[in-house]
Amino acid sequence: METLPFYMLPVAFVLMFLGFPVAFCMMITAVLFGLMVFGDRVVFQFIEKIDDLSSNFVLAAVPLFVFMGAMLERSGIAERLFEAIHIWTRRLPGGLALATVIMCILFAASSGVIGATESVVGLLTIPIMLRYGYDKGLVSGTICAGGSLGTIIPPSVVAVVMGPLADLSVGDILYGMTFPGLVMAGLYLVYIFVRCVINPAFGPAIPPSPDDPDFAQKLAISARNLVPPVLLIFAVLGSILFGWASPTEAAAIGALASVLLTVLYGTFSLPALYEALIKTLKITAMIMTVLLAGTLFTGVFIGAGGINTASQMIGEMKLEPWTLLALMMLIIFIAGFFLDWISIVLIFVPIFTPLVKMAGFDPVWFCVLFLIMIQTSYLTPPMAPAIFYLRAVAPAEITIQHMYRGVAPFILLQIVTLLITMAVPSLVTWLPAQMLQLR
Repeated sequence: METLPFYMLPVAFVLMFLGFPVAFCMMITAVLFGLMVFGDRVVFQFIEKIDDLSSNFVLAAVPLFVFMGAMLERSGIAERLFEAIHIWTRRLPGGLALATVIMCILFAASSGVIGATESVVGLLTIPIMLRYGYDKGLVSGTICAGGSLGTIIPPSVVAVVMGPLADLSVGDILYGMTFPGLVMAGLYLVYIFVRCVINPAFGPAIPPSPDDPDFAQKLAISARNLVPPVLLIFAVLGSILFGWASPTEAAAIGALASVLLTVLYGTFSLPALYEALIKTLKITAMIMTVLLAGTLFTGVFIGAGGINTASQMIGEMKLEPWTLLALMMLIIFIAGFFLDWISIVLIFVPIFTPLVKMAGFDPVWFCVLFLIMIQTSYLTPPMAPAIFYLRAVAPAEITIQHMYRGVAPFILLQIVTLLITMAVPSLVTWLPAQMLQLR
């Protein structure tokens, strides 16, 4: 009976590979093994898990962040941000790609909804970069990697889901991911610039033209187009980081601010609001259904003794703490080839977090390492959701081969970010400690 819960993972994976929806795979597995272990008493356990999930105040941030992303998608903010940024970077090697990454950083800090960011940014920037002869691999990699930064730059829907599963404060995870997220984005910018300096044909600088705005005009354009989104970012992210609001309250502020932003830009309409609400409903229903399935799955796994058995097995293996951590990172990395982020989080966070605590590691630091590995899952085929998002908006001349070739260097940069964060834990732990003193 002690090893029975370990058969849950293979059964769930087999059902997933057969093409069943992830939520149903985990629910079916939880019901089957729950009946085997607890009999009909498992019904009471399931009711308790459903009640805990439905009454979790933190998860109310999920639909609010999704709604904020949906409204920003329709506000015209992307065009304005790109104009405000690329007038400063266009003369640099790879300037359009640099502007794209900076715009993705701002989008990530606004809402953290990845699919919306990548679709909007892709539709806007791909035609411009192709027009100026940018390498198709660089175009693909920049948009895929930049568009998925919402995983590791707060506020992040992934972090909101991860916090309750790891029994950690969502605010601490958001604090902890701030500097590693900036390090990763900075590595993207350095790579693009150096690559285009070495090979200017890879991302040529745009030559000067007579109608270029002067310095004063650039400042005016930047102020007009950057100030409202930056205020939105401060309203959401600043209120969380300074301890003025919880993630849920900050998400509510951001949702309201995103509506006001569409009004300010003159793009508000009732049909657009309706579309944003419907999109929010669909995405939230998907996330919460999978989250419920994962909660039932992990509840049966833990209740059947899976965590205790895993702890005993690892203790008998006498693994060094860092070896254990490296093994966990490898498992998450491989899982990213086949599973989406929410499945990886739901399956492995509840299993790994107790083991990490027993090994003596900071659980918030581990969760940030986990998020970095989740980031790689967006780019690693065959699953690679970032590539699928890009395929939906990219022209036919950008092929899947261009996309795979383009994301490879960015996957390496994500691994470098992981190694830096592992080597310098204070990148994660310093800010939560400072915020704790301010409370």
